Amino acid sequence: MRYVRNMRGYGANPPNPKWPGGARIAVQFVVNYEEGGENCVLHGDAASEAFLSEIVGAAPWPGKRHWNMESIYEYGARAGFWRLHRMFTAAEVPVTVFGVASALARSPEQVAAMKKAEWEIASHGLRWIDYRDHAEEDERADLAEAVRLHAEVVGERPRGLYLGRTSVNSVRIAIEEGGFDWISDAYDDDLPYWLDHDGQGNATRPQLVIPYTLDVNDMRFATAQGFNSGDQFYAYLKDTFDTLYSEGAAGRPAMMSIGLHCRLAGRPGRAAALQRFIEYVKGHDGVWLARRADIAAHWMTTHPYEAPRVRPSRMGLAEFVERFGGVFEHSPWIAERAHRLELGPAHDSPEGLHNALCRAFRSASHEERLRVLTAHPDLAGKLAAAKRLTAESAREQASAGLDALTDEERETFSRLNAQYVETFGFPFIIAVKDNSKESILRAFQQRIANDRETEFATACGQVERIAWHRLRDLLPS
Repeated sequence: MRYVRNMRGYGANPPNPKWPGGARIAVQFVVNYEEGGENCVLHGDAASEAFLSEIVGAAPWPGKRHWNMESIYEYGARAGFWRLHRMFTAAEVPVTVFGVASALARSPEQVAAMKKAEWEIASHGLRWIDYRDHAEEDERADLAEAVRLHAEVVGERPRGLYLGRTSVNSVRIAIEEGGFDWISDAYDDDLPYWLDHDGQGNATRPQLVIPYTLDVNDMRFATAQGFNSGDQFYAYLKDTFDTLYSEGAAGRPAMMSIGLHCRLAGRPGRAAALQRFIEYVKGHDGVWLARRADIAAHWMTTHPYEAPRVRPSRMGLAEFVERFGGVFEHSPWIAERAHRLELGPAHDSPEGLHNALCRAFRSASHEERLRVLTAHPDLAGKLAAAKRLTAESAREQASAGLDALTDEERETFSRLNAQYVETFGFPFIIAVKDNSKESILRAFQQRIANDRETEFATACGQVERIAWHRLRDLLPS
């Protein structure tokens, strides 16, 4: 069964983004321009807006205009925008605008100011509404109209997209639209990444994702357990920056996104905190202040898409068993059972696939696991002498020098093999890639004194370790 969500991402070792100038951190400010695109009966909507405003516990007014709500949004266009615009242009900080197309169309002076400041104007959809219950064809039509209207108002089509109030289809629809260099409807990483997994667009056209943020976001002034003062906002901004800046100095540069809204951060008391943070950031060396378009261009050049050579989670049963059926010695049934598990991107690494195969092995009966143990050859035994080992076993035994024993050493191994099998009923198993000839002999002599239950568990653990080494040879890290 295919699981499309990706719980692995870059794993324990994310790539170095190699930001321009060797920057420790990329800092990206977003100004959401939604004013005039929100729910309103004047816009043909069924009710008034109720999201992200100063009105605590606001509820939609069906069929009615909400004068106070409209006025709060209008503050963002009339005053908040210009306060943010002055702040960023004076500090020479580049900005990406998430612009709702219908809102941009109602604010020509603000659009002109964005363009003059060379702000990137990305798409924030056609209207600032919730798409979770929209029919797919209606949402697709709205995105097409958003692109058309945006190009008409701004003078060029948007190259980036953040819809925000998405449906389960939104990301796929955006990828299939085909014209976006980047999308940001994701909150799942500190770095950009390429998306091509099943269920989220055509795998032949990978999509660059530049994740956004809901925590470093002034929307928390308008949500429960959010920011209550500018000092709280500033402290959270500073802590986030300091953590990422420190990690960048330690060799793990990342990206910090800051989400702003004209009607929220544009209020004087909040703008003061934002001003302090801009000054704080600009007081540090090694900071790349960029638009999302700049980050996208850098990522496409420095980290272009590369299709993984092997993706177990996308394989059919026959291919999966053919490739991984020998990981557990002469036991392809383990691969068959592992394939029936809920495999996803997290299993496309040696660690992930090893876990899936081990789950199939561990859940097997005692008799089935015993057959796996007895399928292993004796170390430096008769099969080795007759050159009848599997290719994997032959390479493994050779790695510890077991293919070049002296007559005395061979006699010692033969004696210990016979004694061990007589005691436990299965051959002595050890991950030879972890050992030398000498350490194998010491383990032989120590483990032969174990009780059978202990040694059965030890042997099973060594079988899993052998499988780990074999997977490392079959899958890239």
